[in-house]
Amino acid sequence: MNPDLDALKPYPFEKLADLKAGVTPPEGLSHIPLTIGEPQHAPYPAALATLVEHQTEFARYPATAGLPALRAAIAGWATRRFGLAGLDPEAQVLPVNGTREAIFSFVQAALDRTRPARVAMPNPFYQIYEGATLLAGGEPLYLNCSAENGFRPDFDAVAADTWRQVQIVFICSPGNPTGAVTPLAEFQKLIALADEHDFLIASDECYSELYLDEATPPPGLLEACASLGRHDYRRCLVFHSLSKRSNLPGLRSGFVAGDAALIAPFKRYRTYHGCAMALPVQQASITAWHDEAHVRANRDAYREKFAAVTEILAPVMTFPTPEASFYLWPAVPGGADEAFTRGLFAEEHVSVLPGSYMGRPAADDRMGRPAADDRMGRPGAEGTNPGSGRVRLALVAEVDATVEAARRIRRFIERSL
Repeated sequence: MNPDLDALKPYPFEKLADLKAGVTPPEGLSHIPLTIGEPQHAPYPAALATLVEHQTEFARYPATAGLPALRAAIAGWATRRFGLAGLDPEAQVLPVNGTREAIFSFVQAALDRTRPARVAMPNPFYQIYEGATLLAGGEPLYLNCSAENGFRPDFDAVAADTWRQVQIVFICSPGNPTGAVTPLAEFQKLIALADEHDFLIASDECYSELYLDEATPPPGLLEACASLGRHDYRRCLVFHSLSKRSNLPGLRSGFVAGDAALIAPFKRYRTYHGCAMALPVQQASITAWHDEAHVRANRDAYREKFAAVTEILAPVMTFPTPEASFYLWPAVPGGADEAFTRGLFAEEHVSVLPGSYMGRPAADDRMGRPAADDRMGRPGAEGTNPGSGRVRLALVAEVDATVEAARRIRRFIERSL
């Protein structure tokens, strides 16, 4: 077997199961999980109807490039949403089976292991960035996202000699787990760094349509390119999904868009990878990308939950003001995120995810051993885990269950004080 498999660390939910093992919660309280970022709102019904309508097309093999109508729908949506001059459906768009699959496979296709192969990523982070890097023979570069830097990576703090070893930079905006939104100027700064140091930017924007202020949608990487007159989107790719936008996580439908010089070899890789999207799924996706009314209704539902939950928890927990996504990122009283998680489950039958499970001591090397020097560059050289002392709350359930979970969390905290 590939020896790089030994470098993979347990997935956060495996660690959570171990943490909760042997704990018996109160029988009289129903379980409320706030752990997995799986939307529980009703899936967009018109997409499901389209899926059924085209079910006989499961009898046909799909093409890797996807239907022209799907690429056109995606290009049209992205152009409208991010104010682009245009997006070529033939050369700059590629449908994928959700962002998770696409992020993983892109790193396998893009990383050149014949030279220094570092991949920079926010810390804490979505674990696929790390796993994809390790299995491609690369080395993660963890960029701490703390309260001091607005829960976003501080790119100015990376040394020039470190940048020269970086091949890919992952950015996640709105962020998982922090909900932080990357400003347009920060995207522009990163593009300039990519030109200077010759790396690619992969922007995970799967939460881009879940924002709390209807008047200020989060900017995106392609929007930043367009603002610079960079309509070829050179060095840049974005990853989008219907999972959160349309409550269709099981559809496994998304897209990659950007630099045609990156899309072409990635598409070639995918013809061997065997990951073409099923035709009925493509038809359902076309329906979803053409409609915005259900997305606005989805945002309204999340706004209601955020307003209720933050009102309940603000007196007992400290957290960044939510901007987007469906996560809350509070600090736990006392700072022991694992003990808090286990105690909350034991006493209130509510499951949350310890923040330390989503982060890494930034000075660790790829095998998890503490670094002896500042090899990883300036950020996080002290080796602290920026997720420690916090928990991630995924506000994905319906409003009543989510509010009940918040009340139980507050009750647990007040009882512990």
